[in-house]
Amino acid sequence: MNLHWLIRASRWARNPPSPARVKLVLAIIAICMALFIVEHVLGWPDWLTVNSTPRGRIGF
Repeated sequence: MNLHWLIRASRWARNPPSPARVKLVLAIIAICMALFIVEHVLGWPDWLTVNSTPRGRIGF
């Protein structure tokens, strides 16, 4: 761990984030985890998959 991170941690310990900021970060993490779990359980939908085109050709 370098000195920059230790200084940042000491500043954060002296002035912790507000409860609203902590709730916001935890909500974002929860949403990301929920999306990951849904994708892992249900899989990637076919309608979101890009159709491949032959190399060097633009498909219209």
